[in-house]
Amino acid sequence: MLKTIFLVLPFIFVISLNGCKSESPSAGDGMQDKIKQFAATPISYDESLLDDREKTVIEKLYRAGKVIDEIFLTQVYDQNLAIRDSLQRLTDKPGKLLYEYFTIMSGPFDRLDHNKPFIGTRTKPPGANFYPADLSKAEFENWLLQHPDDKQNFTSEFTVIRRAGDKLTAIPYSEFYRNYLDLLARYLLEAAEYCDNPSLQKYLQTRAAAFSSNDYYDSDVAWMDLRDHKIEVVIGPYEVYEDELFNYKASFESFVTIKDPLESAKLEKLTSYLPALERNLPLPEKYKSSSRGQESPMVVVQLVFCAGDTKAGVQTLAFNLPNDERVRQAKGSKKVMLKNIHEAKFNKLLYPIAQIVLDSSQLAAVTFDAFFNHTLMHEISHGVGPGLLELNGQKTEVKKELKETYSRIEECKADVLGMYNNIFLVEKGVYPPSAVQQTYITFLAGVFRSVRFGINEAHGAGTAIIYNYLLEKGGYEFNLQTQKVKVNFAEISAGLRDLAEELLTIEARGDYQGAKTLIEKYAVSSASLALLTAKLTHLPVDIRPVFEIENKFRDD
Repeated sequence: MLKTIFLVLPFIFVISLNGCKSESPSAGDGMQDKIKQFAATPISYDESLLDDREKTVIEKLYRAGKVIDEIFLTQVYDQNLAIRDSLQRLTDKPGKLLYEYFTIMSGPFDRLDHNKPFIGTRTKPPGANFYPADLSKAEFENWLLQHPDDKQNFTSEFTVIRRAGDKLTAIPYSEFYRNYLDLLARYLLEAAEYCDNPSLQKYLQTRAAAFSSNDYYDSDVAWMDLRDHKIEVVIGPYEVYEDELFNYKASFESFVTIKDPLESAKLEKLTSYLPALERNLPLPEKYKSSSRGQESPMVVVQLVFCAGDTKAGVQTLAFNLPNDERVRQAKGSKKVMLKNIHEAKFNKLLYPIAQIVLDSSQLAAVTFDAFFNHTLMHEISHGVGPGLLELNGQKTEVKKELKETYSRIEECKADVLGMYNNIFLVEKGVYPPSAVQQTYITFLAGVFRSVRFGINEAHGAGTAIIYNYLLEKGGYEFNLQTQKVKVNFAEISAGLRDLAEELLTIEARGDYQGAKTLIEKYAVSSASLALLTAKLTHLPVDIRPVFEIENKFRDD
């Protein structure tokens, strides 16, 4: 049995793991500077929009979110809860700073610095805590070659892989996280009792049942079927980014939000363009999907609270769920835009970056609308293009074929199509002609916001690919003398289309080697990318939400 010993000293936090001692940063190691990378930002909501019963629903969902935080900590690293408990006992300033950054990062690994440990020296396992820490890709793949009947359970998003003697075994989330999930289900069922909206009540009830059955299909469908609801919530295991070994295993997360009915109504008209967007993809017809669900509700919300995977490190602007391809085939996907988070990031991050990196002649084209609309189309673009595949007579999925490259390729695809599809909407008269330049220029400024998250991270890698590819094709131009970058409108359209076609073809073919080659060539810190990013070090990298609701219930 692994035994962990924590010794608290005035300035040094000593961890003994399997007899291997290491020291954490002390007060002089720049922990305060690390924390300043995240601008503390109040996140409030208009409680007057809710009646008393809805306020109770929100409270129950918030409490469920706190449980999600605990589950996610265990998914990131097997020592996280022990480290967190020891840090909470520290009373000196260095200890408090360590605890604060540990909380931001959801663990002792710096998500902005290639997961470099800032507590201890143990490196983060690529498979986080979803697999045994010493499990290699080769061992996992060899096991499946020898035990093909295990493939479905071993590659499931909702199982944990563990050793049982000299064997490997897949344990369902419903069993592995049972104590947490029982508590989660209780909170959701309590919230459902106060729901006056039948569709929201059904979602909460079916999601509570899913925590026991380990089958999330019915509750994902129920979430897609939400109607006339004021409270928009999603809770459960979704994104696979934390699993850097294979991108198979889903992390738990939660969003508790309140709908903005006026803004949401403006976006609903875009759903009618989904078939046209699919037809317009720069992809051979044989690869296009005509059966992927065309229902694609879009909602603008104000975030009340988020938890788990989505809160670790960099904050999410929007989400596009569910990820289950069966649900997407039947129902499409829902795009939820967090408007208050968009506003905070544009004002505190994107526009100040644009002022530093962009050629001054193009600065006026950086707009909030272009920023918001790109995120919207980014999320829509996750739902178009290849999803389910048939390779060598076998049915499979893009994400399973691309393995650990999938998140970076898919995020890159969504960003490229975010621009490509918005230009298409300009041509259709949905947006004014001025939106063309605003789309291209605002995204270019946003590249430098994203790469600061780390090129090892899916979104940062995706934008690095786009920047380096378009720089090579002439769509972007860097002026070494002025140390500014700008869009070349004569070349960017062709370059963007070429990159879109390459990404979509990789996904359509399930081309793992093609994905690796593209990432190795373009997901790099090129000379101009590094130079311009280095000029931004005095700016915060992201916001750190300070939730009003968390302060309200902090002493409970």
